[in-house]
Amino acid sequence: MYIKKFKTVTLVSVVAAMLGGCASTGTSNTTDGLIGGAALGALAGQAIGHDTKSTMIGAAIGTAAGGLIGYSLDQQANDIARSLGTGVNNDPLAYLDPNQDLIVSNNGRYVKIMFRDRMMFPTGSSRLTSSASYKVGKVGRILREYPQTIVQVAGFTDDRGGYDYNYRLSRSRAKTVSDRLYREGINNPSYVTGCSYNKPLVPNNSERNMALNRRVEIYLYPNNNVRVDPCR
Repeated sequence: MYIKKFKTVTLVSVVAAMLGGCASTGTSNTTDGLIGGAALGALAGQAIGHDTKSTMIGAAIGTAAGGLIGYSLDQQANDIARSLGTGVNNDPLAYLDPNQDLIVSNNGRYVKIMFRDRMMFPTGSSRLTSSASYKVGKVGRILREYPQTIVQVAGFTDDRGGYDYNYRLSRSRAKTVSDRLYREGINNPSYVTGCSYNKPLVPNNSERNMALNRRVEIYLYPNNNVRVDPCR
């Protein structure tokens, strides 16, 4: 009996660790999470129990865990998009559309919310406009429903001016957005990053392109294993 319980506990731990380090892709994150979780769970069960029963148990555990991860990402993205009066947009070309000031996307590993600079701050300032403060506050209120989500806020500028100046401005803007989120009473683990003019969406060779590159991005991660460096 003790050995069976030990195997089950070990199996749950292994599946959780494997899922934590992997991510689903595709059109339905919930479906992909179920499939990926089942596969990883089956592998873990076979490795630990070396029998069909362990494999089946592992697949069941993995399916449940993978489905929860996928559902959480889908649900967060949809909740946030609705609260901001938009939909989830996973088209990579949307970031190049100057008419798109706000984009909520879900790549299966994390949710990202992109705010264009022009709707967020006065020129050269890190003070949120009243409308931007209202929108960021809405995101914060949604995050109260997802206390385990890891939050990362990154700021980006164009390449006018020195790197250090733009780093300070980008980080100050990211910090302002992060502070606004936390004024809604969330307790999520968080990171704040200033990217200066690193990782431009397009070359900084025109006013139009510079406006596309000035932005703040909020990343929502299910765990630390999928966290990215937004500046690269």
